[in-house]
Amino acid sequence: MEPEQQLSKKAAKKEAAKAEKLRRRQEAAAAAPAASGVAGVSIDPPDPLAANYGDIPMEDLQSKAISGRVWTTVSALTEELKDRTVLIRGRVQTIRALGKNMTFFTVREKGYTVQCVLVAPGIVSSQMVKYAMTITKESFVDIEGVVKVPPQAIKETSQQVEVQVRKIYCVNRAAAILPINVEDASRSEAQIEKSLETGEKFVRVNQDTRLNYRILDLRTPANQAIYRLECQVSNLFRQYLLDEDFIEIYTPKLTAGTSEGGAAVFKLDYKKQPACLAQSPQLHKQMAICGDLGRVFIVGPVFRAEDSYTHRHLCEFTGLDIEMEIKEHYSEVMDVVDRLFVNMFDKLNERCKKELEAIGKQYPFTPLKYMRETLRLTFEEGIQMLKDAGIEVDPLGDLNTESERILGKLVLEKYGTEFYILHRYPLASTFLYNALS
Repeated sequence: MEPEQQLSKKAAKKEAAKAEKLRRRQEAAAAAPAASGVAGVSIDPPDPLAANYGDIPMEDLQSKAISGRVWTTVSALTEELKDRTVLIRGRVQTIRALGKNMTFFTVREKGYTVQCVLVAPGIVSSQMVKYAMTITKESFVDIEGVVKVPPQAIKETSQQVEVQVRKIYCVNRAAAILPINVEDASRSEAQIEKSLETGEKFVRVNQDTRLNYRILDLRTPANQAIYRLECQVSNLFRQYLLDEDFIEIYTPKLTAGTSEGGAAVFKLDYKKQPACLAQSPQLHKQMAICGDLGRVFIVGPVFRAEDSYTHRHLCEFTGLDIEMEIKEHYSEVMDVVDRLFVNMFDKLNERCKKELEAIGKQYPFTPLKYMRETLRLTFEEGIQMLKDAGIEVDPLGDLNTESERILGKLVLEKYGTEFYILHRYPLASTFLYNALS
């Protein structure tokens, strides 16, 4: 006998032994009330399907043998798997009973959800339905069942199929009462406002509560999608620049002095020497270019000790920086940036449709409008557009935040794009920027 066959045979025996031990444990638990002799109490008879459900003991979850079971992710549950038996693992998001012999519940894995249903009698017993009703929300469960396509669309889940449960095991039980209901944390502000009008009165989960219980808040479909979208942004940025002959470099984040001048810097003591958290990798990028690396980029943290409280002023963020030598004209940099962003926008729309949809449900937005060849306006042209709209601006100064917003609206109305490049800034505003940065 081959070693693989021996391993498979041993694994099968261990699985059978586990199932038998679980069945005996459940039979003993069911028989315990009868031994108490309490009059007038109706005791369910031993369940012949007891091995198909129950809490999995911790010792059985430890790595002892390779079972060979094949798992299917919730995101992969589609109509193509109709009538196929699948094994899934996820968290119980909702539970809804329809009488004593039927219950629906939603299982969530990594932001994707699917409807599962238990119907007794038959392959599922009434005791199994009763057991499923005891599982608390956010508990981990293993489910084996058959994929079915319902005649009507399922509004509450991301997957438009349902799993008819044959076996269900609780891997890890969550507390009966949680500080945040993931369903509540997943609702949009518009849904909450509408519920107040209709009388449903959905719970609003405030920002401080979300931060205090961040682990639970991270489970919402929108947050799951945001992290996956962020991953794709840095991945697409990196891959495109590598294809354009850029080199990724890694620069220090602890420096002896400020990176760009000014006071927006975190200062600290390092072995009795003054030090700062890097505001920018600018100096090291320039050193790399002078060191004949030609084209470099960096994906890394940037620290700014900002005093302002706006979405444009962050004390820590991940910077996507590039630096390149110029052969003849600064338009060479604009060419790279143009192609880089358009490529990223295209690939995000192509690869992250489900993520963008999940984010849009909680935080509604309109798709970004951009051109195949990015619009380029000179600073003078931008100033003239503002003047024509009746906005007073300094033609030799810099644009403030409000002017930038108005110009963005004007460009969208005139050219149909939200992404454009404004270049040929006056020398005075460049000096001002360097003095303030």
